[in-house]
Amino acid sequence: MHASSGSPAATNARPGQGIHGAGGSSAPPPAPGTEGATATSGRGVSLALALLSAVAFGGSGVAAKPLIEAGLEPLHVTWLRVAGATLVMLPVAWRHRSLVRRRPALLAGFGLLAVAGVQACYFAALSRIPVGVALLIEYLAPALVLGWVRFVQKRPVTRAAAIGVVLAVGGLACVVEVWSGLSVDVLGLALALGAACCQVGYFVLSDHGTDGEDTVDPLGVVAYGLLAGTVVLTVIARPWGMDWPVLAGTATMNGIRVPAALLLVWIVLVATVLAYLTGVVSIRRLSPQVAGVVACLEAVIATVLAWVLLGEHLSPPQIIGGVVVLVGAFIAQSSTPASGGKEETTVVAGSPGAAVITGGTDATGELGGGEQLPEGGGAGERRR
Repeated sequence: MHASSGSPAATNARPGQGIHGAGGSSAPPPAPGTEGATATSGRGVSLALALLSAVAFGGSGVAAKPLIEAGLEPLHVTWLRVAGATLVMLPVAWRHRSLVRRRPALLAGFGLLAVAGVQACYFAALSRIPVGVALLIEYLAPALVLGWVRFVQKRPVTRAAAIGVVLAVGGLACVVEVWSGLSVDVLGLALALGAACCQVGYFVLSDHGTDGEDTVDPLGVVAYGLLAGTVVLTVIARPWGMDWPVLAGTATMNGIRVPAALLLVWIVLVATVLAYLTGVVSIRRLSPQVAGVVACLEAVIATVLAWVLLGEHLSPPQIIGGVVVLVGAFIAQSSTPASGGKEETTVVAGSPGAAVITGGTDATGELGGGEQLPEGGGAGERRR
C-alpha cells in the first residue's frame, strides 16, 4: 500500500515561503519555455516509477508461493522478506534515527500492522488460495475504512464513496463465487480479509498526528517499520526452527524448477526494497487519483503473473468480479475528504505495506452536490 497527497512531503512550505537551498537563497526561476517540458518529463518519470513499483509489489506473491509449496512456513517466508529488507534499509534507518523519538507510535503501528500483520496474513492466505484472489480481497481495505468512518466515527461519507463500497463488495462476491458455496478456501479467505483489516488499522492510525509541521520522511517510516516488523516476526515466527535447507534447493513454478535462493532475492530486493523506494519517490509527485489507478494495476499485474508463472487461472466471473472490485476501490479512494487549508493524508490501497505522505490542500471541503466530507476519512493502496 502506498500513501500519497497532492504535494510532495519533502517540499512542503509554509504560506509565504519558498523552497530554499542549503545557503538559504531562493532557487533561480526556470528559463522561459522550459516549465512545460520539465513538468511533462517529470510526470512521465513519476508514472514509470509508479508502474515499476506496482510490478515489483505484484510479483511478491508469485515468488513467495513456490517457497511455501517447497516446504517453508508462510511466517518464515514473511520473516525472510522483512528481515532481508531491513538489512538493506539500515542506512536509511540510521539517517532518520530521530523518528524513534519523534514518532514512536507511528513507527510501531507501521511495523505491527502494515509490515508484520499485512504481509503475514497475505502470505498465509497464499498457501490456501490463488495469488490474484488474495490480493483482490485485500482491496476491500478502502471499503472497510469508509465503514469505520461511517459507523464507528459516526461521520458522513459521500454517495460516490458508498457506491464504491457496494461495487467492491459485489465484485468480491464474484471473485469468491458465492453461488458455488464459496469456491475459495474459507480459511484462506479469512486470512486475506485479515490482511485487509491490518491495512485498515494502519490507515486509521495514520490519520492521527499528521497535522502540523512535524511531517516525516516516508522512507524513514518504511525503514523503521521494517525494523519493528522484523522484531515482532522474529518472536512469532521463530526463524531458528526454519527448514533452512529449502533455500539451498529449488522450488517449482508451474512445472519449472527455479533456485529457491533466487526467489528469495527477488522477494527482498525487488518486491520489497525496490518496490518501496520507487513507490515513495513516484507517489510524492503524483495526485491521489493517478496513484490510485497505478496502485490498482498491482492486482492486475499479480493476477497475470500468477496466471503465467504459476498456472493459476481465474474463471470469467472471477475476472469480471476483480474488475468490479478495483473500480469500487478506486471510486472509494478517489472520494478523499478535504478540509480548507489543512493538511490531509491520503492512503492508496494496494501493496502489503504503506508509506504516509502528508501535504497541504486548499480545497473547500465540498464535493459534488455540496456534500460535506469528513476530514481524513478516505483511503484508496500497495502497497505488500
